Amino acid sequence: MLTHSFIHLPGIGAKTEEKIWQAGCHQWQQWQENLPVRLTNSSPAELSRLLQISAGELEKGPEFFSKRLPANEQWRLFPHFRERTAFLDIETTGLGAGAEITTIALYDGSRVLCYINGRNLDDFAEDIWKYEILVTYNGKGFDIPFLERWFRIKLTQAHIDLRYILAKLGFKGGLKGCEKQLGIHRGALDGVDGYFAVLLWQDYAQNHNEKALETLLAYNIEDTVNLERLLIEAHNRNVLLTPFGEELLLPLPKAPQILYHPDLDTVENLRQRIR
Repeated sequence: MLTHSFIHLPGIGAKTEEKIWQAGCHQWQQWQENLPVRLTNSSPAELSRLLQISAGELEKGPEFFSKRLPANEQWRLFPHFRERTAFLDIETTGLGAGAEITTIALYDGSRVLCYINGRNLDDFAEDIWKYEILVTYNGKGFDIPFLERWFRIKLTQAHIDLRYILAKLGFKGGLKGCEKQLGIHRGALDGVDGYFAVLLWQDYAQNHNEKALETLLAYNIEDTVNLERLLIEAHNRNVLLTPFGEELLLPLPKAPQILYHPDLDTVENLRQRIR
């Protein structure tokens, strides 16, 4: 989609980009300085120069584009840099200043990595630099700042926050709400939420209940793996709004093999406690 995009250029907003497409210019290579489109803040010659720069930056990585795309248009990065993308979600003991990270799930489209407080959590701070794009849901407001404080690092990767992208398409209600609206069902984990995840960690930490930890990891992984499906759903719905959408559709991903599964007895016992 990036080579069809003009919205990253100065003076080009969504409406102007649509007019460029309507004028028959669907890709960078079709750009002509005499297109019948009114450009208020950029000259055609300057845009030609910037498109040449864009073509060179496409070979380097996502940074040039991520800095120039609005938050709700970052989805355009994904098809071009899919091999450099990681889906990310964290679980914590709460939202306050003293809260701790309990688990982190990282998924790169083929394998799932899990990080557990007290075991291998510090490995995350090394592994995360293997990726140039991070995908989250509400990560701008929660996951990324929390990770940066916890590990005392600055995550400089491009960031696709699905909260903004899905909201523009009309899908709201948090991660679980968006999943349900798009036909994603969680089975045994249906109804398990962030507060439930805190209780699962407490059960593990206080009672040494390994089944509670496995259930928490299954929940954390589900949050993370589902981000890929949500991103592709959002990508496809967005490209279908363009004149060339059919040629850019991505197939829905296959679910990866997940080594952790929720323990139904543990889930039911905790549900009884919070009723």
